[in-house]
Amino acid sequence: MAAYFTLTAITGYAYIFFARVCDVSLQSMRTIMMVRGERLKAAILGFFEVLIYVIVLGKVFDSLDNPANLLAYALGYASGYFVGGFIEEKLAIGVQFIQIITMKNPLQLAQALREKGYGVTVLEGKGYTGPQFVLQVLISRKAMKALTKQVDEWDINNFMIVTDARKYQGGIVTKQKMFADGMVKKGK
Repeated sequence: MAAYFTLTAITGYAYIFFARVCDVSLQSMRTIMMVRGERLKAAILGFFEVLIYVIVLGKVFDSLDNPANLLAYALGYASGYFVGGFIEEKLAIGVQFIQIITMKNPLQLAQALREKGYGVTVLEGKGYTGPQFVLQVLISRKAMKALTKQVDEWDINNFMIVTDARKYQGGIVTKQKMFADGMVKKGK
């Protein structure tokens, strides 16, 4: 039992744990890149993911009689998904398509959003209570918090649908750079 708690053994557990965190985080990022159509980036991440995975798996298979190695492996796997999700959230890669419905002066909200630099398209639709306007915005994920905050300040009871835009062409998003604080810088 004492052999499980030597400095060498503990270093081995930490190695397995952190390597597994890295490989599963890469797996999370690779999956996201594939979903977004970034095949080359996904392939590069996949190369490093499998490299780490095979090395760590070899270390675990070298001593299958040590349950602490298996525990470190499993904990690293679970933690890797958490870390991968955290990294993806912070990177906020991609573009999102937002549809906003508000009963509180929707055309004025569209104008207010345009003044902040957002590209807004307004469609007229028919809802349960009659005619309504749907505001459509294509925005970088990094600017999502700022947009949501502004819309919520306008109408806390708004109805908003957010989807990932895998592909888009033209429009305001390609002519402006949107920053996380919602500020817009005109492109050249």
